[in-house]
Amino acid sequence: MFDPIEKLKEFIRHPSVSTDSKFRDGMLGAQKFVADLLGSIGFQVEVVRTEKHPLIFAQRGGDKSWPHVVIYGHYDVQPADPLNLWKTEAFEPTIIGNRIYGRGAADNKGPLMTNIAAIAQLLEEQPNLPLRITFLIEGEEEMGSPSFPKFLEQYADRLREADFVYLSDTALPNENQVVITAGLRGLTLFDLVVTGAKGDMHSGLHGGAFRNPIQALAEIMATLHLPDGRVNVPGFYDAVLPVHDWERAELKKLGVDEKAYAEFLGVDIFYTPPGFSPAEAIRFQPTLEFNGIGGGYQGEGTKTVIPSKAFVKVSCRLVPNQEPDKIKRLVIETIKARAPKGVKLEFIDQHKGEAYVVVPPDRSNTPKDQSPVLARAFRATDKAVTEIWGRPPLYLREGGSVPIIAEIKRATGLDSVMLGLFLPEDNLHAPNESFNLDVMKKGIATARRIFAEIAKG
Repeated sequence: MFDPIEKLKEFIRHPSVSTDSKFRDGMLGAQKFVADLLGSIGFQVEVVRTEKHPLIFAQRGGDKSWPHVVIYGHYDVQPADPLNLWKTEAFEPTIIGNRIYGRGAADNKGPLMTNIAAIAQLLEEQPNLPLRITFLIEGEEEMGSPSFPKFLEQYADRLREADFVYLSDTALPNENQVVITAGLRGLTLFDLVVTGAKGDMHSGLHGGAFRNPIQALAEIMATLHLPDGRVNVPGFYDAVLPVHDWERAELKKLGVDEKAYAEFLGVDIFYTPPGFSPAEAIRFQPTLEFNGIGGGYQGEGTKTVIPSKAFVKVSCRLVPNQEPDKIKRLVIETIKARAPKGVKLEFIDQHKGEAYVVVPPDRSNTPKDQSPVLARAFRATDKAVTEIWGRPPLYLREGGSVPIIAEIKRATGLDSVMLGLFLPEDNLHAPNESFNLDVMKKGIATARRIFAEIAKG
């Protein structure tokens, strides 16, 4: 049996940044590393070529009557910039205390290695384990999974043979409390470019004669929210479903300290829709956010021009029952209606993803036709977490998005059990990303028990 920590170090050393072509060798190295590792523990490995980065489709077969789980993960990572803010080398794993530092340590190389190690240990102990297992590991998650829909079209029939999906690409509130993610927000994104004059113009010679696109953009943006925090787009909330009582009750068990949360964010006050606490707002409510803005001179000193163009990057996080295309259309129609005269608008489409929700068994809104294997997986997870972590898991929606989970559901009908393994202090997507090795150890033990229990059925 391999040493999971040593293998994780090797994995991190591959700079697998999917969005930057300069890291092509790192992507190939990470892909080959995972494929070889799965092959070494007995899986039949297929490397599925795409227009960008390959997927790894690795299977352990068996009797058709056995339960069948798909374990998802991704081998690509975010860019490590800004490098000057790292205390260690971004792609040279370094252990300090109970943490391993390096880009991708928590998202998603550490959690993925946790699940691979759990399966490897379980199969070493029980070579005839009555469980079919498929690993589905992609290399484009950090760039919106553009190749995933086409892959699902080609492999949907093979994936439909499974009973559910298992993954660890979600969060824990702290190292003592496990959360099983019961929902993820969807998203839709686009860029808005506002153009005024045909080129940058001298602000002394021409200022006051025509509309400045930065001013026009600011006017548009200012109309898209109400003072109370709600999104000011007609129809934006029409499809939002009410929150069930059990979901609010689970969230209360988390015991969110709002003062500590404000200190963590570095803010003085919260800005949430009426009737929702900060913890509720990030899980149960949709948003409209401005993620980037620019226009005009950005260098040192001054340059007195009226820029030709200004832009803003817009994203909406969506809750279940909201359709990304419909929400994008509503926002764009609102912008067009409110835009001042004298400027041209251009909308550049970006990626999108459906919201996702899964209801555990024995809840007020549990589907009557829920898969019995999925229900058994949830119960096995509850039992394993309680035994190993000393307290039962909480079942919470999460504010983030993993769009492929909804894509898998749409294409195959499979629901997902999402057991989080990374922590707020792990600094996902930021300098000094790390992964808690105590969490990794307990995560391996937990996954082993879950899969062993499912196999008994």
